[in-house]
Amino acid sequence: MSEQHLPANRRAEPLAARLHFIPRVVIKPTQTTLIRIFRRYFEQAPGWVLLTTTGRKTGLPREVLLPCERFAGGMIVMSTYGTRSDWMRNLARDPRVRVTCAGWVIDAHAEIVDDLAEKRSLVSAHPFCAPAPFGWVNFLHRTLLRPLAVAFLCWWVSNRPVVVVRPRTPG
Repeated sequence: MSEQHLPANRRAEPLAARLHFIPRVVIKPTQTTLIRIFRRYFEQAPGWVLLTTTGRKTGLPREVLLPCERFAGGMIVMSTYGTRSDWMRNLARDPRVRVTCAGWVIDAHAEIVDDLAEKRSLVSAHPFCAPAPFGWVNFLHRTLLRPLAVAFLCWWVSNRPVVVVRPRTPG
């Protein structure tokens, strides 16, 4: 049976997920410091989101910086480390989140997408990568390199969840 036809919970984990202990020790403190220093930039920067989840054990707010792709009605984020990321585990427990991006702070609902066809459809319609600080690199990515980006993302999401975040409607 090919990996594509296995249930989501039986697909092989990405290698990065098995090495998640390294970023947890090294990257997390670095990211926290970068967010503290450059917070105003990341609150406004295109292609980035500060996602605040509720800690599954503590119930306290937990913030993570993620690259995102915005579209009408929401945004897409992905976990490099699959379901081992703390923010992914928090979402599985409580999908209510707070999103800080483009100068906005809004309450939202996060949906974890595991269906392979749906994930591929999402990244094909809304391909993205972590934005570069140079406009010409982002321009190339969105124009000439778009077919390569879509092909890469369709492969990338085969064993990683995709998260669609949409603003919560009152009521």
